[in-house]
Amino acid sequence: MTQLEPRDPRRSRGSAVSAEGGESDRGIRWLRNIGLTVAVAVVLAAVLRALVGPVYLIPSGSMEPTLMPGDRVRVDTSHEQGQGLERGDVVVFDGSGSLAPYRSRTSLDRALEDLVVWWGLGARSDVYVKRVVALPGDTVRCCGDDGRLEVDGVPVDEPYLGRAVDAGHPASGTEFEFSVPGGRMVVLGDNRSDSLDSRALLGAPGGGLIGLDTVVGTAEDVVWPLGRRGALDGPAASAGEGAP
Repeated sequence: MTQLEPRDPRRSRGSAVSAEGGESDRGIRWLRNIGLTVAVAVVLAAVLRALVGPVYLIPSGSMEPTLMPGDRVRVDTSHEQGQGLERGDVVVFDGSGSLAPYRSRTSLDRALEDLVVWWGLGARSDVYVKRVVALPGDTVRCCGDDGRLEVDGVPVDEPYLGRAVDAGHPASGTEFEFSVPGGRMVVLGDNRSDSLDSRALLGAPGGGLIGLDTVVGTAEDVVWPLGRRGALDGPAASAGEGAP
């Protein structure tokens, strides 16, 4: 009869320890991969900002089809506080107290939000991106008999809407008229059926007019994702027939 060799208890314990070590190694590798991914994203965001300047994340579809959720746009800050704005510009502005109510935030909340925005990894909840349709001295209304916006009585073509505009399909489903005083502007989203803009504030203090002093800059280009890179339609594309 062959005598069985007794099991070495140390060998069993060693096997168990080896298995546990494997699970631990996988967990460490997973954490390392996550950390590496985050680090690469941060570096790429920093490089992008260094090359093109301030970049803002588009969080919603209010500017479709011009801008899509997830787009990152380069902002020209030379237009800060409304300097040199033209009708048709895509403007980035602080909506605190107008489109966005004032919020009570701690210093830590502000610091964390500013950090995320600076890296282009998130969007500030009180900063908006809209299209300028009227500036000081303008009277803008919607809509004319042909469904188009009118500025000072002149119809305005808006090719950036990405759809036909006529009497049956007007440029805005909400009728409005603004006479714009000094220091103010009227803004609309290109996705007129799903945009919080000046029309939503018609009965509010200020009557939907946004202060030029809230302007951060103008959105000039989509810089990410790569498949959507390109310049945005500007004022030349928005001028109507005979527009001043």
